[in-house]
Amino acid sequence: MSRFKLCVTLAASLLGSALLLSPAAQAGGGYFVLGYGPYAGQVAGTSTAVGFDTFFGASNPAKLSAVGDRVDLGVLLFAPYRRATRSGSGTDYDFSSKSRNDFFVIPDGGYASKINENWAWGVTVYANGGLNTEYHETTGVAGSNLNPALCGDRPGNFLGGCGEVGFDLTQLIIAPTLSYRVDAVHSFGISPLLAYQQLRVYGLQAFAPLSRFPDDVTNNGYEKAFGAGVRVGWLGQVRPWLDLGAAYSTRVYMEDFDEYRGLFAGGNFDIPAMFSLGLALKDENLTLAVDLQRIYFGSIPALGNGVLDTLTDPQGKPLGSKNGSGFNWRNQTNYRVGLTWHTTPRLDLRAGFAYGRKTQADDSADTGGFSALAPNPALNMTAGFSYRWTQATELHASYGRYMRGSYRGDSVPGIFPGGTDGVEPHVDTIYLGWSRRW
Repeated sequence: MSRFKLCVTLAASLLGSALLLSPAAQAGGGYFVLGYGPYAGQVAGTSTAVGFDTFFGASNPAKLSAVGDRVDLGVLLFAPYRRATRSGSGTDYDFSSKSRNDFFVIPDGGYASKINENWAWGVTVYANGGLNTEYHETTGVAGSNLNPALCGDRPGNFLGGCGEVGFDLTQLIIAPTLSYRVDAVHSFGISPLLAYQQLRVYGLQAFAPLSRFPDDVTNNGYEKAFGAGVRVGWLGQVRPWLDLGAAYSTRVYMEDFDEYRGLFAGGNFDIPAMFSLGLALKDENLTLAVDLQRIYFGSIPALGNGVLDTLTDPQGKPLGSKNGSGFNWRNQTNYRVGLTWHTTPRLDLRAGFAYGRKTQADDSADTGGFSALAPNPALNMTAGFSYRWTQATELHASYGRYMRGSYRGDSVPGIFPGGTDGVEPHVDTIYLGWSRRW
């Protein structure tokens, strides 16, 4: 393979990675759902010191001490729109494509029970879903694929492979939780994070020549992986009008994707460590909560390695190796604000805002098209309500909008000269939930 064709193959492959992962990068906080459960989903994920439902395992395990006996069930209706384009390059790889998968149903739930005045236990089940993309367009030009050994003379798709292009990643986390109330002020909690991932990739034949494991890159069906980590938290109900919270989650170490070990740097897709700090100011009618969250994307090779790592040293840093190309994502800080208005004894209204800088480290060639094809909308907004149907039963509904974050910029220099890459993403969500206390 000539050096030029190697460069084209790598660029197309890496651009494809960004495009196919773009739904995850639209959810606020990198690829995580904006807020888990009925309360956090209404306030843009503000949940470190507020929102005493059974989703403590996804935010702050110490909150379990203040929940009581309760069960929550819910479903997130997730509707992402993704259209990516390239124009002006003068090659067969100019394209305009919209993902066909634009509606997902993501269930969640939790349970909490007091053991005695000090101890409580529970479990949270939540997911990161809606990460499925599917693009059917090809160049329409016979023999335009970049891997004829696998594709023959079939037309290339816009990532240099052949056939449909798709990426389907599902993450499920079960978080059994134990909390201890030290006194009237301080509580501590711990949640083991038991993770499951399922991955399917197809149409990325152009990756294979650059991979350490060329047979383990694409079109290998569904692959499963398991992993584990832990989340710990503290809740301080320091004044009648002030609650404070802090939580830390370790890195969740995942098994390698054996069938796709040639795709991600290191062969796996670990979940990064993170911490959050929060406060909630309360009176009889209003609760104002603020969160600061830090996510360590840069510590995960598949996310933090530079796009050009394999291009500059294809023999020493092939795709799938620990030092192979990644997404050039940096650590990210997110800011969240949530407001709750207790309008009547039965009805609470909520709204929230979240802001976080894009995860891409820069707009240089070492990020390539990632800034265009995996953007983070800077501002996310949510609103919703909770209605007490009976003394024990509560109904919830919320709407979220991950704001439109269109981008246009130069294509990868030297690969698609004169080309312009663009992306137009946004996401709408609806959450419906039911709760019961006893």
